[in-house]
Amino acid sequence: MADEELELEEQQELYEHHHIVVDRGQEMLRIDRYLQMRLQGVSRTKIQAATKAECVRVNGKAAKANYRVKPLDEISILLPEPPHEFELLPEPIDLKIVYEDDDVLVVDKQAGLVVHPGVGNWNGTLVNGLLYHLQGTDANPLLVHRIDKDTSGLLLVAKNEDAQAFLARQFFEHSIERKYNALVWGDFEEESGTIEGNLGRSPKDRRMMCVYPHEEGISEEEQKGKHAVTHWKVLERFGYVTLVECVLETGRTHQIRAHMRHIGHPLFNDATYGGDGILKGTTFTKYKQFVNNCFEVLPRQALHALVLGFVHPRTKKQMHFESPLPEDMRQCIERWRNYSVQVKE
Repeated sequence: MADEELELEEQQELYEHHHIVVDRGQEMLRIDRYLQMRLQGVSRTKIQAATKAECVRVNGKAAKANYRVKPLDEISILLPEPPHEFELLPEPIDLKIVYEDDDVLVVDKQAGLVVHPGVGNWNGTLVNGLLYHLQGTDANPLLVHRIDKDTSGLLLVAKNEDAQAFLARQFFEHSIERKYNALVWGDFEEESGTIEGNLGRSPKDRRMMCVYPHEEGISEEEQKGKHAVTHWKVLERFGYVTLVECVLETGRTHQIRAHMRHIGHPLFNDATYGGDGILKGTTFTKYKQFVNNCFEVLPRQALHALVLGFVHPRTKKQMHFESPLPEDMRQCIERWRNYSVQVKE
């Protein structure tokens, strides 16, 4: 990616793996047959699965399975993980795998673990650990979404290309169930709400995402940023901070973090979005020490991927997983709970 320090938040971004311009003299062929001829080692079945998941684009639009290529068509093959520009090596990394079968696995990722190798993180990532875990099998860890380095919780990984395409389609259609718990600064007047706003890179700091208005009458391609929707509800109030549940309707880079900051409630200890300062509360030294102690207990943004649900690519059964809050978030929340009781007394 161009932005070396950008952390990948829960999202469904697609990366171009192949770009083909059809020859001027090419006869009209079904796109699956044409791509099978052009792409060595890729089966027609895999191409058809990618087409069904709308990962095959012709002249910028998703191709139908029966589309016939024409001279000078521009064809792009998109996948939910970056193309490998370097060799991925297996590494023994402590991973908590909560479910696994021949097609998928679900990981309960610890905070601080980068999901995929990239600039500045060439090794020691979740993918390196999964490669080690899958040694001696025919399976490969294929990402269908990501959660950012300092977010903990559930992550879904495909083990073959058919499963990846099937799951990618669910992310594209926003039918994946994803719930997060977040500790945010400030109190809310309402018990629940919805945040809508296009998300795009900040012109001032490319590591951050900004919220832009959705302009009516303009195509998605012409909009500034990508359409994003986050539903939230209050779980517990502590006066100066609030524990909320966030449900993602879409999955964009830093969606929860950027949306919460946009409505004036940045995540607790989120350094990128300004949550690592004392934003609410008193000026007393004792209170400042309390907050700093909470920062030490939870040295990252307070965000955890709590629930993950999806339709299994082979059995077509609904799968549902839940992850308990990790110890650092649990301890921080407990401190705020005790503090809020003392303040009321």
